[in-house]
Amino acid sequence: MISSRIPSRTVPTEHSRRPIEVIEEAEQQWIYTEEELLRSPSICDGLPPEEERTYRYKGYNFISQVGVMLKLPQTTISSATVFFNRFLMRYSLKASKSGEKKLHHYQIAATALFLATKVEEHCRKVRELVIACCRVAQKNPNLIVDENTKDYWRWRDTIILNEDVLLELLCFDLTVESPYNILFGLLQYYGVEKQKKLRDAAWSFINDSNLTQACLLFTSRTIACAALWFAARQTDSAFGDGEDGKPWWEVQKVPLRQIKRAMNYMADFYTNAPGGMQLKTGSESVYTPLTPVRMERSGSELSTKREREDEETTMANGIGSTTTNGSSSRIPAGAVTGLSPAKKIKLDDRNPAPPTGSETDNGAEAAKTEQKEDAGSEEGEVEE
Repeated sequence: MISSRIPSRTVPTEHSRRPIEVIEEAEQQWIYTEEELLRSPSICDGLPPEEERTYRYKGYNFISQVGVMLKLPQTTISSATVFFNRFLMRYSLKASKSGEKKLHHYQIAATALFLATKVEEHCRKVRELVIACCRVAQKNPNLIVDENTKDYWRWRDTIILNEDVLLELLCFDLTVESPYNILFGLLQYYGVEKQKKLRDAAWSFINDSNLTQACLLFTSRTIACAALWFAARQTDSAFGDGEDGKPWWEVQKVPLRQIKRAMNYMADFYTNAPGGMQLKTGSESVYTPLTPVRMERSGSELSTKREREDEETTMANGIGSTTTNGSSSRIPAGAVTGLSPAKKIKLDDRNPAPPTGSETDNGAEAAKTEQKEDAGSEEGEVEE
């Protein structure tokens, strides 16, 4: 007689891990050192480090502006910049001697944003994305885009055909832990989610980190804790210690050294950012982020009032070109580069640690930033 009873499944207990632990372990595979960033495929192929950094920065801006035009949430824009950064650690922007046509950094940025809308489940029609890309590329938000033009179909073919290239070089690893979600959880944990100044300062810190390679140097939790630490200094806030007397960053299992590294990295970005941005000091200088600090909601009035930054005007011929395989995923060792490590700054010697329940720090003055666009043109890029 055959038993109809369903055998019970064996559930592992000792070796089972929480899903968040699995995500954090997978994220570690995409964390590099500063020396490894200087051995990216583009730099190893002869592209100057500063030029590669500028290309990345232009790609970040392109993603941000198209995302704002499509009223995408900041988490989706953040995921797109992560995909963009990871892709360029396995793909070279430098044209090969064989004459193989390389993808333009705008092509990669548009495809990364398209992929992020699917991953984060904030999908937009391909037509809407293509029109937004055309408008941002030509610096005309009111541009009427004809769907029968070559420009429209080049953008469309670029996004559709290169999605597979992006997926292949990302190893189909599309799980991204958003620092925004971690930050929101921290604000709720310490009961300070209603403190607008603190919340906005931390939110803007993460916004600005999306314009850098921070996602390749630090985990999402480290970036979120660094944002909270910065906001606490800026607003003279303090967080209580844990039950066993541990400071809050140890409770969150983030080393203080990593938080300081993230802060130093962002300080170096504010002072030596590409595009001619300079750090200003003065009595009127308060922290002014490169992106607005307001927490916009998808489709809200706030998301339509953010100013757009100038970028390239249009894409050159060859936008629709694709490649079947990218650069080798192997990063050559010993590449000679001319870029020095990121500039480090000293934190306040009197109180170098982030504020706790028993000590607070005065917020360090940050700076307003100005962005100037480099003039000129390049192959595959538009003339300013």
